[in-house]
Amino acid sequence: MNNRLMLQEGHLLAVFNSAHRVMKAESRLKALGLAILLIPAPRQLQTDCGLAIRFTEEERADIMAALERENLLPEFISRREEERFVTIWNLTEDGAASHGTP
Repeated sequence: MNNRLMLQEGHLLAVFNSAHRVMKAESRLKALGLAILLIPAPRQLQTDCGLAIRFTEEERADIMAALERENLLPEFISRREEERFVTIWNLTEDGAASHGTP
């Protein structure tokens, strides 16, 4: 399946700094029954690991809470808007969260 079919307007993508972390996050989120999908990261996002977790805004609070509990916060989260990706949340180098435009 190609990325264009997997990503729709408004989808959120959690991007991690390693394949190990994204796979571990996927496993934990699926075990909790959260609606996520591990997909190849779009080239525009320039990720180190090449993978991302796709989810919807409706699942965002539950996913972020679960990732924080597991100490698996992503490097950043982007939202697909009008054929581009807008970063809406990122983890700073000191581990604090920085929120972009909602």
